Amino acid sequence: MNPEWGQLALSMALVVALVQATVPLAGASLGRSDWMAWARPAALAQFVCVALAYAVLTAAFLSHDFSVLYVAENSNSELPLMYRVTAVWGGHEGSLLLWVLVLAGWTLAVAWRSRSLPEPLVARILGVMGWVSCGFLAFMLFTSNPLTRLLPAPEEGRDLNPLLQDPGMIFHPPLLYMGYVGFAVVFAFAVAALLAGRLDEAWARWARPWVMVAWAFLTLGVALGSWWAYYELGWGGWWFWDPVENASFVPWLAGTALMHSLIVTERRGSLRLWTALLALLVFSLSLLGAFLVRSGVLSSVHAFATDPSRGSFLLVFLVLVVGGSLSLFAWRAPVIRSGGAFEPVSRESMLLVGNVLLLVAAAAVLLGTLYPLAIDALGLGKLSVGAPYFEAVFVPLIAPALLLMALAPLAPWRHASLALLLRRARAAGLLALTVGGLAPLFWSAPYKPMVGFGLALAVWILALGLGGVWQRARGAGKPGAGRKGIVGRLGAQPGSWWGMQMAHAGVAVFVVGVTLVSGYETERDVRMVPGDGAELAGYRFVFDGVRDHAGPNYDAVIGRITVSREGRTVAVLEPEKRLYRERGMPMTEAAIDNRITSDLFVALGESLGGGAWSVRLYHKPFINWIWAGCALMALGGLVAALDSRYRRHRRRDSVESAATDAGGSALPGRSDLDPVASSKGLGL
Repeated sequence: MNPEWGQLALSMALVVALVQATVPLAGASLGRSDWMAWARPAALAQFVCVALAYAVLTAAFLSHDFSVLYVAENSNSELPLMYRVTAVWGGHEGSLLLWVLVLAGWTLAVAWRSRSLPEPLVARILGVMGWVSCGFLAFMLFTSNPLTRLLPAPEEGRDLNPLLQDPGMIFHPPLLYMGYVGFAVVFAFAVAALLAGRLDEAWARWARPWVMVAWAFLTLGVALGSWWAYYELGWGGWWFWDPVENASFVPWLAGTALMHSLIVTERRGSLRLWTALLALLVFSLSLLGAFLVRSGVLSSVHAFATDPSRGSFLLVFLVLVVGGSLSLFAWRAPVIRSGGAFEPVSRESMLLVGNVLLLVAAAAVLLGTLYPLAIDALGLGKLSVGAPYFEAVFVPLIAPALLLMALAPLAPWRHASLALLLRRARAAGLLALTVGGLAPLFWSAPYKPMVGFGLALAVWILALGLGGVWQRARGAGKPGAGRKGIVGRLGAQPGSWWGMQMAHAGVAVFVVGVTLVSGYETERDVRMVPGDGAELAGYRFVFDGVRDHAGPNYDAVIGRITVSREGRTVAVLEPEKRLYRERGMPMTEAAIDNRITSDLFVALGESLGGGAWSVRLYHKPFINWIWAGCALMALGGLVAALDSRYRRHRRRDSVESAATDAGGSALPGRSDLDPVASSKGLGL
């Protein structure tokens, strides 16, 4: 496939995106159905064009077409087939093409799944997503073209970055981008609703499933990135507070706040402006993450080395998106009704306080990420902000948010009494305090209060969640529930409720993993010659020696370490030290014995001469619970998004909206514009 066909496809995609961004929006403004009808065909045409360009680039990698500059910089004739496929997104230009492909896919999904929504709303949503596509397509074509020719073509490529020659890279970037870019959908929903002056319960119901799917993908993407860093970089940790890690974590925190705020708007019609502002903020933070990763302002193993022109383009695009959306919000906010009121003690207030805590935590992480950059840019010296800052600031903010997260589902809407909440949470609180106070006593290490606090928090979340399940199983407060059995009553619960329970249980599992691995992990750096042994956490590690190995595009030294416990062999680990031929880059490949309750982690260091090697040994209790918890959270988000009620409500809301549009105020309360403010502020 000739690369010029890919160039042409990208150019056509930009033209189609411009049509999608202008004609449907104009049609919605002027009431022209024929113009609004352009939105869906344009979304399909844009996806086809971008997919064709992506296929052309993939074919160039598979055929070793080193006349394409990007292929020559990121591939090699010895590169295994699997990594030739993943090399398509292994560098800046190709990963940007993947970003645009994912964005086009989300746009097509909205076009396909929105047939029951009002036509003007769909036209506005797809129009806004068209403008976002225009920005990224222009950025790619004018500054970061992955299909640029290199003439004369070299005989051999430079090879893919060895850090990326890993199975984890097959899934991590696509999942991360599905989350990042997925928030563009709710951004478009919010902008469309602000343009229409309709921020009501129906809008929240339409937007909520998209947010949950994007959040689930981002959860998996962040978790896979953490897992990859754990086993690939050889340092034994699972989260470094690296600036690029933070660039994905901050939108995740804001997205979590948005997901819970949408619940309040959907169920009670409250927090409408707050929810819309969060929708704008989450995607803006995703764009900020893209800017940090691709502008060259960060130094990280995750970042792309880029030139200043790319950073300038992204900065202008970021300012336009953030500035434009916030200006629209400021213009429309005075004319949007505030929605239902609620008391200081209520489910709404708890979710709102949790929202604020999540956003403050996100701001603290963002401050620690950007502050060193600002100091450096102002010429005030070099400053490093590391884990001590983030842990000291983040934990006190996230802990009360998790306490409220577990308690909020027990509180009634609008008004709750403290006595009722205390009565419902009393047993869970006593159990949490008991486990938190006693469990660390049974560990062989010294008593650690923070371990007890973390375990108590996890038990609190799990106990309250199980209490909620038991209440639903008994049918408490539900007329006629006694005629159903326990299985029938639980089976009748909506998918969104089950998704919430799964996600909250995932948080508890995650907290257990973080607490125990942070409190009780042990490590040793030892010098070993064949036959030497070392003790760690009740295990004996015996170094059996090394052997040479020739890989497809690297040469390696593979160590062999036999691990035993009480005289019985429990694992044989083979860590590697690789040298990639083309780039001359050494890599450490750790060997890990994965268990439900712990990991045994061995990394081979440098040769010390005379047959001796430096070896790093780790014992990581319950570390796999971290990623198991993340997987359970993501599964909960997907289950909630598939709740059949959203489809039923979408059809009903569409009928009501059509009646409202046809008859002005035929259905009182469906329009969200304040009539007095709108007549004064907008001249309507």
